[in-house]
Amino acid sequence: MHLLHQRGCLHDLPDTPEAYDAVLADVVEQALARLTPEGNLEHPDCTDDIGDTSLGMTSLLALAWHRSKDPRLPEAVRRSLAFHLDERVYTEDNPGYPNLRIRDSGLPYARYVLASGAHPIGDWPSTVWALLQAVNLLDLSGELVPDEQRARLLDVARGYWSWLTEATFFNPQEAGNQAIGCIVGGLMLAAHLPSGGAEVRARALELYESEIRAHRVYDRGALLPPEHGGAYDNNYGPISLSFLAQAHRVSGEEMFAEDGETLARYIDARLTGGGFDNGGPRYSEQHSGFESVLGLRYFGARIGADIGRYRGDTRWGRYAVKPDGGVDGHFAWMLVWQIQDDTVWHREPSTAPARHQLRSGGVSVAFDSKLTPSLVEAAGTYYLPAAVNRQHGFGPVLDGFLFTRPMGEVRVHDVQVDGLSAKLVTKPVVGRDHVLRSVRSLYVTDGAVLWTTVAVERLPGEPYLLAGLPYAADDGERVLRTSEAAVASAGELRLTHPAAEGPDHFDARCELSQQEAAFALAADPRGYGNPDEGWSHLVSSTAVEAGPLADAPEDLHVFAVRHGGTEPLTVRAEWSSDGLVVRTDAFTAVLGGLDAAAEPELRLSR
Repeated sequence: MHLLHQRGCLHDLPDTPEAYDAVLADVVEQALARLTPEGNLEHPDCTDDIGDTSLGMTSLLALAWHRSKDPRLPEAVRRSLAFHLDERVYTEDNPGYPNLRIRDSGLPYARYVLASGAHPIGDWPSTVWALLQAVNLLDLSGELVPDEQRARLLDVARGYWSWLTEATFFNPQEAGNQAIGCIVGGLMLAAHLPSGGAEVRARALELYESEIRAHRVYDRGALLPPEHGGAYDNNYGPISLSFLAQAHRVSGEEMFAEDGETLARYIDARLTGGGFDNGGPRYSEQHSGFESVLGLRYFGARIGADIGRYRGDTRWGRYAVKPDGGVDGHFAWMLVWQIQDDTVWHREPSTAPARHQLRSGGVSVAFDSKLTPSLVEAAGTYYLPAAVNRQHGFGPVLDGFLFTRPMGEVRVHDVQVDGLSAKLVTKPVVGRDHVLRSVRSLYVTDGAVLWTTVAVERLPGEPYLLAGLPYAADDGERVLRTSEAAVASAGELRLTHPAAEGPDHFDARCELSQQEAAFALAADPRGYGNPDEGWSHLVSSTAVEAGPLADAPEDLHVFAVRHGGTEPLTVRAEWSSDGLVVRTDAFTAVLGGLDAAAEPELRLSR
């Protein structure tokens, strides 16, 4: 079973001028066939996310006219703009809308659902989107529409901005992508105002500083724009990156570049080499498509990393679509900016060591804030942290207790030598017996397989290493579900599945996706609940379990596994005067003592 939204890497989408002209030509033909006598360009099946969609189609027609001079387009642009101004601009308060600061303001806004009071909670982002469609059309409509109609559009756009920033609470859904989008709309609007433009620009910058930048969330060493109450969401995070790219493009303000580069490096560390990722407070696996291209391309070039490997939903490779494949204008502003931007994809991986990632060739390990693997990729298979007794991670387990949560500073040492890349993570960990132990986890890869060796002071009883939940595999074109693990161990190896049934026990052999399972455990319905929080309630899961080495030093338990193949694995661990020596057929590693800065030493050789 393929994962619904995990499709192609976004940098594989053709982005030549000819490719974009073909996209616009397709949009034009669909739009002209759809255009009603009233000028409506909405998809016939559109019922929500509707207030800005016809205007978005209008902006695409205007861009197409600039590139093709198709004589059919000026009249279509004028008629469809008139439809939006006459039929889709609302000035009476929507009954039930909870986020007003001023009643009966008379300011224009766009509705998420057209019927009064039907679903007013989405009116704020719909109005942001309508503002963005409007400012794009203002940029593109100079020779296309009469001055009077253009002046009316400018007045509505200014009203949208005022409604968003004065009549309502700012960013009521705590959604970073929506909030940064609003800032972009203000910055672009300011350039069209004969008077008051400087004031709108200053207000937009002040809102970004006070309402977005000041509320950033810390995760994996980075300060990030919050998304629906969390630090990062797989669907919306890269959309925020695109908004930051456009904010920098139109304003030149360095803070947008700084924050975009921070988010881009964070994304680079999260992603496997194959572009797979999961997790988020709104969606775990629902990846955006074309909405991410601008930001990934723009900031990938700035930081020198191939973040375009991000797997998006390529059914939305160019624009939002309905189930029949027909174009929906809801995200048209992003396609406009994507076409206007001439940044070239950076396709080579960054070679700089990253604290929260180890990556080489077809192997990658993404680490969470506690330096526990959050995602492992080897030989085309993706492993999630397994769950045992409501605890999640990769690490030693004794009597249902997982030794991964640090009690103190986590030390990291990166080494690259002779085609090998390695990361040594040293954690102080306290078990149920309140004894402080040092857990040393060594990750080594040659780009084809991943060796993991974990050493901890000897534990009483029969501990084992929790070494991941096999979840997905890359078939070259798509990502599909799997429950198979190509793993070898120097000790006893087991692939176990939950003994109990129910939503809080995840069996990799089932058809349920991680996102569906996470939403089932979330406190609120799908789309409103937090899947990351829901998944944290998981009691047990499919898991790779590895026993300790039989001949480890008497004072240690040592575990060793290799992801990426089932051939026999031989690992020896012994003390020497230089530290703990770990020998495999591929390398020798010496986990030494502490240097002058109290940092653990690591030496690696073929």
